[in-house]
Amino acid sequence: MTQTLSKQSPASDAAAPSGARGLLSRLDQHRNIVVPTVAVLVLIIYFQWRTESFITATSAQNILNQMAFLTVLALAGTFVILIGGIDLSVAATATLAGILIATWIDKFGGPFAIVMVIAAGAVVGLVNGLITTMLKVPSFLVTLGMMSVLDGISNTVSKGGPVSYNSNLLQSLVNESMIPNVPNGALIAILLTIGATVLAFGTSFGRHMYAVGGNERAAALVGVRVRRTKLAVFAVAGAVAAIAGIIFTGQASTGVPMGAGPSLLNSIAAVVVGGTALSGGVGGPHRTILGALVIVLLSAGMDLTSVDPYTQLVIKGIVVIAAVALTIDRRRYGVIK
Repeated sequence: MTQTLSKQSPASDAAAPSGARGLLSRLDQHRNIVVPTVAVLVLIIYFQWRTESFITATSAQNILNQMAFLTVLALAGTFVILIGGIDLSVAATATLAGILIATWIDKFGGPFAIVMVIAAGAVVGLVNGLITTMLKVPSFLVTLGMMSVLDGISNTVSKGGPVSYNSNLLQSLVNESMIPNVPNGALIAILLTIGATVLAFGTSFGRHMYAVGGNERAAALVGVRVRRTKLAVFAVAGAVAAIAGIIFTGQASTGVPMGAGPSLLNSIAAVVVGGTALSGGVGGPHRTILGALVIVLLSAGMDLTSVDPYTQLVIKGIVVIAAVALTIDRRRYGVIK
């Protein structure tokens, strides 16, 4: 009897620490979703404390307007990051799409122009994918070069100036509200996020995408068509980036050369802050919208509290570095360069 008690005591003593460790372990496993959620709450509380005008109907609508474009642009980048690549041309694709929709909407009619612009974005993404997969060039370099190409095309088409249009379609499509106090642009972003999440988690394409991002060689060994998956991912990213450009032009009421360019850093920040790892295979579109909310709240709060614009850039850069440090899977890399 004594021996039995002596054996049970250590086990019972270890139960409490293991329970605490278990909780910490679960929090660590879900840190990619816990951290941005906590960040949203902290930002809201802090900026409301600093300025009482942070939580108002007007500011909420402004935040939704900013989230609409940023969320869709970040969704485009999310797909490529999930397969372990990166697309630095999404903002340039959005800019070109904005110029094209402003140029074509009066000429071809709204619906047909929108379809053509989205198709043009998909073609840009497909070219990125072909060069990456066929020529074995890293996506970072391919999309960096494509960003310059697209910026040049945008300025050529627009002749270096804003492009105006007369159609009211984009105004109603993006800025009006089917749901009270919720701009249609934000509704489009939410619906796209839901669709992208279903695509990522509810289809074989999504499973193949995560498999490629987790371990490309292993994915190929189990029958995943890696090249085809990558091409599809880049094409989808280009199409979604084009939708972001249409939203941007609708909000600006004109096509603006280089208009979406400054949003590239914010879009990458939204992806990693939301918990999608740059190493690939971890995260998803459902997290990107949360990351976009963090970035928009941070930007809006710093504007309301009159933080210097250059200081804002410093803070956003620090946020990106911190987010990457939290989400990157170091086990995927033998050496960190």
